[in-house]
Amino acid sequence: MQQRLPSRLDPPITFAHRGARAHAPENTLPAFELALKLGASGLESDVWLTADGIAVLDHDGVVKRGIRRKPISGVLRADLPEHIPTLIELLEHCGTDYELSLDVKDPEAAAAIVDNVRSVDPAMLPRTWLCDPDFERCVANRSEMPDVKILNSTRLGRLKEGPERRAASLAHHGIDGINMHRTDWNGGLAALFHRFNLYALGWDMQFDDQLETAFRMGLDAVFSDHVDVMMDAFKKEIGGPIPK
Repeated sequence: MQQRLPSRLDPPITFAHRGARAHAPENTLPAFELALKLGASGLESDVWLTADGIAVLDHDGVVKRGIRRKPISGVLRADLPEHIPTLIELLEHCGTDYELSLDVKDPEAAAAIVDNVRSVDPAMLPRTWLCDPDFERCVANRSEMPDVKILNSTRLGRLKEGPERRAASLAHHGIDGINMHRTDWNGGLAALFHRFNLYALGWDMQFDDQLETAFRMGLDAVFSDHVDVMMDAFKKEIGGPIPK
């Protein structure tokens, strides 16, 4: 069996992707609540702003209005379907004793996320991870939002300058880490980003072999729809009590 490589976080974070998506309707309060009950140490979602500036949790950022689809940015919060929660509602319903990873799908949403988290529990800001595919936005947000984690979400094939130069650029600008698809990662690449004091996160980990491999290669966090499978792999590879 492959020896487990060190991660920067001990234990690594187990993020429930869109809540316990494999067990309940995604991005709903019941799904987020169930994910924590199943043992996930973190929750993940996507954030959009409504027409009246409210941060809400939804994957696609569009809603059906009759036979048409309309972007959430053009809909008032009061007119959204009831199953779509606000970020404030999540924090009030599930508390703040976990890690929170949020994909900043709406460029204007980052500031609202920080304001919302600070208003409910400022102590959660260091456990808030903002993931953004735009490198320049990551840099801008870093200078404006010093209290949260800033992650560059990308794919290995998009790093035209190569992973080492990207790692150096992220470290130079104070970005906290990188979030890539499971197929992009190997132990050597995780060690490379760790060498620059960056966190290495991997998403789309759905099966036990994928999750076990991710833990062995030293990733600092994994994202999965299947919270039960993720936690079984965590116990097998990391051992000890499941983090609260």
